[in-house]
Amino acid sequence: MRVPTLVLSCAAVLALPVLLALQHDGPLAAAASKQEAAHKGAAKAAPKKAAAKKAPSKAAKPKATPARELFGAIKTPAPLAARSIGFYAKGCLAGASPLPIDGPAWQAMRLSRNRNWGHPDLIALVEKLAADAKEHDGWPGLLVGDISQPRGGPMLGGHASHQVGLDADVWLTPMPDRRLSEKEREELSATSMLADDKVSVDPKVWTEAHVRLLKRAASYKAVERVLVHPAIKKAVCEASKGEKDRVWLSKIRSYWGHYFHFHIRIACPKGSAGCEAQPSVNHDDDGCGAELTHWLKLVKPKPSPPAVAAAPKPATPAPERRYITLDQLPAECRAVLASGTPAVTPMGAAAVPDKAAGPQPAPAAKPAPAAPPASTGEARPPPAKPAAKPATANRKASLGE
Repeated sequence: MRVPTLVLSCAAVLALPVLLALQHDGPLAAAASKQEAAHKGAAKAAPKKAAAKKAPSKAAKPKATPARELFGAIKTPAPLAARSIGFYAKGCLAGASPLPIDGPAWQAMRLSRNRNWGHPDLIALVEKLAADAKEHDGWPGLLVGDISQPRGGPMLGGHASHQVGLDADVWLTPMPDRRLSEKEREELSATSMLADDKVSVDPKVWTEAHVRLLKRAASYKAVERVLVHPAIKKAVCEASKGEKDRVWLSKIRSYWGHYFHFHIRIACPKGSAGCEAQPSVNHDDDGCGAELTHWLKLVKPKPSPPAVAAAPKPATPAPERRYITLDQLPAECRAVLASGTPAVTPMGAAAVPDKAAGPQPAPAAKPAPAAPPASTGEARPPPAKPAAKPATANRKASLGE
């Protein structure tokens, strides 16, 4: 019996590799192979699915040319009937008239800007103010700053308003008793009326004639507002104590800046369909009370905090500034821009008027778009915190300007 047992044991040992081979090639191995193949197939299919989901890249849409470049390039008025179109800070001007650079009681300043254009009603009012102030108020004559571009619209710099030909800046510096040269008109600096404390006027330069000039401007019925620095508003209020008629005083409004000049704004003229009016001031409030107090707090210089060494912060790129485009202006402004000119191009060469075209009828009136609340030209009541001011070179680009 020992011999068979030994033989069987040897046979089992010899058969073991065969059994293991059969097990490797059996159902378990097949299942493992199938699973491995599935993983490989999924790995190959994944890039294809990802590629299918990836949207084809689109060409970048070209940016629209800012409207300020289009209007700034035109050197002549639109040969259309006179009409202010849109809002003071979002519109254009048809049929503008120029303020002559010299008059019996005024001189236009900064002639290189070509901003002595306005609605005929405004030009007539500026000329009347100059003559009346010289005859009745002891003011030698007006130095007139920016009014509007030949066709209004956004400007390359300096103002947010002045777009519809109804705003005019008048220097608080009296006109000299001689004709200024073109160079002087470019380089002469206006005089600040502020004292060192920045909340009162400087008695060395501020006079009673300034008060009379501002009162004269605000007394005209067509004038909606006269924007001045809060310190100037305070001086006018103090000089007008006891006066019963204070309607004119309610038109003199406190606003940022405006200590070198004052800003006249007139109402929408008759015949200017599509001109959007600004809400009228409250004539029952002369603006010399709580409102003025609040404005003075806003403009009062704040003490500088003690210098504390801080770790330098990484520089972050400034956000890209977005400018108004032609599509954002009233639709009629497109016709105003193109009227009488062969083409409208950004800043470069002056546009050439088509003399053969002659005067054309004004475009049909369309409802003006709603003006942005932030561009009303003043705040009433004033904001709780002062808005961020632009760089010194562009400080006049505030909403009231």
